Amino acid sequence: MSNLEKAADMRNIVLDLCGGSGAWSRPYREAGYDVRVITLPNHDVTSAMYLHDCIIFPGHDGISGITAKYSDIYGVFAACPCTEFSIAKGARPRDLENAMKIVKACMDIIWAVRLHGSLKFWALENPRGLLRQFLGVPHYTFEQWQFGGSKRKATDIWGYFNDPTPTVKIPPECLTDGHTHAHAAD
Repeated sequence: MSNLEKAADMRNIVLDLCGGSGAWSRPYREAGYDVRVITLPNHDVTSAMYLHDCIIFPGHDGISGITAKYSDIYGVFAACPCTEFSIAKGARPRDLENAMKIVKACMDIIWAVRLHGSLKFWALENPRGLLRQFLGVPHYTFEQWQFGGSKRKATDIWGYFNDPTPTVKIPPECLTDGHTHAHAAD
């Protein structure tokens, strides 16, 4: 039985902050975890409410909120929007203040869960870019092709987690660039 399967027997919660489609947390959902995707337009990480034993993410419709007891949260994924931190944005104007509000909200959630619960892992990802100037050197950096993707795009992950093992050792001959979608020259 794998670690994912063992932990799934305990019905632990994994929060997927700014999770979009939930692709990053999908293996945990498939292993039986109670994955809760906290993402716009239904739920906003910046509106989290912290109580003594749980965290609440109000629903934008006023009804469909998500509640999780700190003690039940096993792990947290955070995939903060990358547009403002992207090197590909070049010299165009950036709204780093609002972008950092989302990063700070994700970190506040992680800190609250760790402080009040028994968090086993957390990981915040963003393509390599300006977020390094705010969070420092990441715990782990990879290229998407190393895990079967078709892009040459360095991605940073900050956090407390076991390093993943790349599934591909040699880059494919033809990769698309993660920013421009043009074919790579080498």
